[in-house]
Amino acid sequence: MNILVVDDEQNILRTTCIALKTMGHQAFQASSSRQAERVLNEEPIDAIILDMMLGNENGLDYLDKLEAEGEHPPVVVFTAHSSIETAVQSMKRGAYDYIQKPFIPEDLRQLLAKLEKSLADSGKLKELKGIIESSNPTLQFESNEPEMQETFRIATKAAASEANILILGSSGTGKTMLARHVHANSQRRDKPFVTVNCPSLSKELLESELFGHIKGSFTGATKDTWGKVSAADGGTLFLDEIGEVALEIQPKLLRLLQDREFERVGETRTRKANVRVLAATNRDLSKEVEAGTFREDLFYRLNVIGLQMPSLRERPGDILSITQRYVDFFAAQLGRGRVVLAEDAQQAIVDYAWPGNLRELKNVIERSLILSEGQELTKADLPVEFHAESEGRITTGSLISLEELEAAHIKRVVAKTASLDEASNVLGIDPATLYRKRKKLGLC
Repeated sequence: MNILVVDDEQNILRTTCIALKTMGHQAFQASSSRQAERVLNEEPIDAIILDMMLGNENGLDYLDKLEAEGEHPPVVVFTAHSSIETAVQSMKRGAYDYIQKPFIPEDLRQLLAKLEKSLADSGKLKELKGIIESSNPTLQFESNEPEMQETFRIATKAAASEANILILGSSGTGKTMLARHVHANSQRRDKPFVTVNCPSLSKELLESELFGHIKGSFTGATKDTWGKVSAADGGTLFLDEIGEVALEIQPKLLRLLQDREFERVGETRTRKANVRVLAATNRDLSKEVEAGTFREDLFYRLNVIGLQMPSLRERPGDILSITQRYVDFFAAQLGRGRVVLAEDAQQAIVDYAWPGNLRELKNVIERSLILSEGQELTKADLPVEFHAESEGRITTGSLISLEELEAAHIKRVVAKTASLDEASNVLGIDPATLYRKRKKLGLC
């Protein structure tokens, strides 16, 4: 394995690296977290041996930073006998294991052998996951609709730049999927893609989530924490539902976009950010600007390139092909073999309004395949709203507006589920969006 040893004591570094080479491993060394980051960026490291004390640095803080960044090599913690409690705490915070120093070479060899086997096993799982993911329809950009083809073309071309991109569209249309497509086709593809779900956090928590905070900066801030901006360093920061961000936070986002600078909550030190920002919203931000709830300068900074994701109902030529891809995907996960859509199921799916868009379609197909049997998915296998004509089910053939159609469907789903959380899950939208829709449609 390629193993990075991070310790500020040169004799420990030298002894450990010699021991690792004797065991047949390739050893790399760093005496600080900054040096460690440089090695991680330049070398394919399989594991990290990290000392808890790095001069003026705390090894736990660096471990927290690695955890915040997402996927990273497993970390084995070096600890003195007197700080076993700290080592146990490090495992709770993401470390693979710990070893006391001065270490016994045989103990280190056994630990690394166990780690190497664990990595091999996880590699097999990743390979299996990759086979399944390769058939995941959310990862495939195929469309029979000219509007979608143009959106994909622009997104792919814009990916090569560093321009900020604003993705517009209703909930569930695939805005996150498109953002991931941009990242995967950018020069930052090998760095983190970090998502911030803006509506899920209060303005106070959102600021901490974005920029991080220092210990004692507010009630509950028991330790220094890196935010999502730091976690996305070198990669892409995706701000989902940016229209929900409070006005008080918007100037700090503007500064991040303009100057690539930020401060953690409670800290005066200014830090540089190396991130590309993508954002998405289901709101009309130009109207929000007019209403004074969204800053005009921030809107223009975000909207260097605008992409529009149409609703599923606006993609009639894609509905059945996307549905079949979802069927293939979930059938493979369930070990069902090839499952086809019966004609009555196809017609019901085409007629349906799909207010929850792709997210709702995905949920419907997954649920239907789990609860059905055989190699054909029929209308009878679909949820009750697809075959409840006696309950007044409304289709696109009815002479009513799309808003009335959406209201009728939301009302029906809410009535048939145990809670609004369950209803939002069935509809494929988040609870906050369901609340706004019900309020707008006069349902609450």
